[in-house]
Amino acid sequence: MFTRPSRLKDIPGIGVDRLGSAADAMADPAVLRLENLDTDLRPWPGALAETRRAIDEDAANSYLPFLGQERLRRAASAHVARMSGVDYDWRSCVICAGGLSGILNVLLATLEPGDEVVLTDPIYAGLLNRVRLAGGVPRLARLVPGPDGWSLDLDAFRAAVAGPKVKAVLMMSPSMPTGCVLTAQAWAEIAGACVARDLLMVYDAAMERILFDGRRVIHPASLPGMAERTVTVGAASKELRMIGWRVGWVVGPEPLMGDIGLVGMANVVCQVGIGMGGVAAALEAPEADVAGAAAEWQRRRDVLLSELADFNLVPAHGGWSMLMDCAPLGRTGAEASDLLLAGAGIAATPMAGWGSADTARYLRFVYANEPCERLRGMGERVRRAFRP
Repeated sequence: MFTRPSRLKDIPGIGVDRLGSAADAMADPAVLRLENLDTDLRPWPGALAETRRAIDEDAANSYLPFLGQERLRRAASAHVARMSGVDYDWRSCVICAGGLSGILNVLLATLEPGDEVVLTDPIYAGLLNRVRLAGGVPRLARLVPGPDGWSLDLDAFRAAVAGPKVKAVLMMSPSMPTGCVLTAQAWAEIAGACVARDLLMVYDAAMERILFDGRRVIHPASLPGMAERTVTVGAASKELRMIGWRVGWVVGPEPLMGDIGLVGMANVVCQVGIGMGGVAAALEAPEADVAGAAAEWQRRRDVLLSELADFNLVPAHGGWSMLMDCAPLGRTGAEASDLLLAGAGIAATPMAGWGSADTARYLRFVYANEPCERLRGMGERVRRAFRP
């Protein structure tokens, strides 16, 4: 009687929920929770105060305005303008129910069935799945692992973007799950291809300020010919540490924004009313708020790199997570994940389905949710789990 629709044919789960449930079932506080993109760092205090105030406001308990509260639209458009150097009118911003909801809205508003979208590989399975849900076809450009981190294979990108059906490029920097930060050279190559082929740039900016080792933000809209073709999707979840608020924003060229807002109303209808004021306050907060959080996450990355120096861990240049190559251990990521949970009390998510078939060799460690003192000693636990 019931058949699975074709749009779900190539959409697997992402594995995080399974690992989370298994770790919860252990009911052991010593288990290291490295499987999910959570963080223990609290949001900006002013954002918490603003959220508490909104609970008692009748205007925050409403469907309206469908495109988001004006204060937040102004704050988000001003934030994207600061990052990109492009002067956006606040009316070219719509608020969405989280960043990934915004990504899906943009794809639904711009893709025809069968249009191709270029992404990096590995990449977050949720981005791949949203391209497919919108009727698009992912085309993957390989990220190359090395002892100093990940880099975009420019030849692979040129091959991926050359297809006649390519409509858009979807980039995230720092990327998830790798922590790859695109270099100026890579961005120049990407921008040149977008301009030459008249492609849309969908920029997932969820982690753009979570940068390590002195790196600086390069926003694609700042590059020649890119302001008129770049749609920026941001979120409160990562940089602002406001996961449960479920608030994001989309800022882009005025001709596209009407349809993106229309899709949003047809999709989730509206955002979390009591969350928007707090997110606006966080976006208006001093830059030191995000910089301090990024510095702490860098310290945790460094501890993880030190603890796992004996393994093939690829350094992250930003973001919340790193990948370990399990193939030299004779394991897939899934096998390594099972061993670590059972033998070391470490929950980490395997990467099968997070890009090409080759991603099955990787295991992801999220360092955003465990303090340095709990990460220290992790190396011995991992070595013990992998001993014959």
